[in-house]
Amino acid sequence: MNEHSSTDCTAFAGTKRIASGDLSQVALAAKTVWDRDKWAQVLIFDDLTSELIEVDFRGSPEDVERRIAEQAGAAAPGSDPVAHAGDARRPGRPRLGVVAREVTLLPRHWEWLASQPGGASVALRKLVEQARGANRGRDRQRRAQEAAYRFLSAMAGNEPGFEEAIRALFAGKGERFDLMVEPWPHDIREHAKKLATVVFAASVEDRQ
Repeated sequence: MNEHSSTDCTAFAGTKRIASGDLSQVALAAKTVWDRDKWAQVLIFDDLTSELIEVDFRGSPEDVERRIAEQAGAAAPGSDPVAHAGDARRPGRPRLGVVAREVTLLPRHWEWLASQPGGASVALRKLVEQARGANRGRDRQRRAQEAAYRFLSAMAGNEPGFEEAIRALFAGKGERFDLMVEPWPHDIREHAKKLATVVFAASVEDRQ
């Protein structure tokens, strides 16, 4: 099972949407379907990323909930005894979570960084933050496209107009996308359009 706890997600049994909401609630609804038909294709998607969430449906509903809770607890960030030992007594600057990694640059790049106020490290951090701000819209659009593509590939790869829908998705053509997905099963179509709405909204924002 993937590392999820209170994740918003949506479950499908074949082409039918079972439930949406918190993972525990959705998993129990999916288990009801799975208990009726062990051969049912039950898939649970993370609503943000469209990654598949694996749930072990064996046992009672309480067993399913317990395993989800245990996995969530295991995935929670643990404390680092080395990092925290004596922190309350240690003088000096607070820990900033800085990570040291190798960076390879040309000599002229190092010369320019060294001439900046605060030195190379400060200059690099500023450049990264500026790039993050400038590309925030594109990054959001890319993540939304990846999420939509992931769901479409899993649930609609054999549907008519699939390839055209994908092209429309990445080209930012909302009307064309809606036209291509119209013949698809209702629940798949509506979830696909919901994911695509985020893509097209980010595309418009990026052009403004």
